[in-house]
Parts: sequence; structure tokens; C-alpha cells
Amino acid sequence: MKFLVLVLVIVAVVAAWRMRSVLLGKVLGQSSSRVDRHLGRKKR
Repeated sequence: MKFLVLVLVIVAVVAAWRMRSVLLGKVLGQSSSRVDRHLGRKKR
């Protein structure tokens, strides 16, 4: 049972990471493309 919960948590984290621009866009109230451009910039 613990293994199943662990697998579900890992799958949820991976899905959230892949959709981070969409999720952050909804939370911040901005378009996902704008958030994606911001995330894609290299740090100075």
C-alpha cells in the first residue's frame, strides 16, 4: 500500500513539473506562454 502511494506521489510531481508553465500561469493570473518564456530564460 505504501508503495502505491509513493508511486502516485511521484507521478503527480512529474506531471506538475511538465505542466509547470500552465499551473504557474493559472496561479499568477498570466498567460502560460509568458510564464514559459520567463522560465526558459537563462539566469545571469
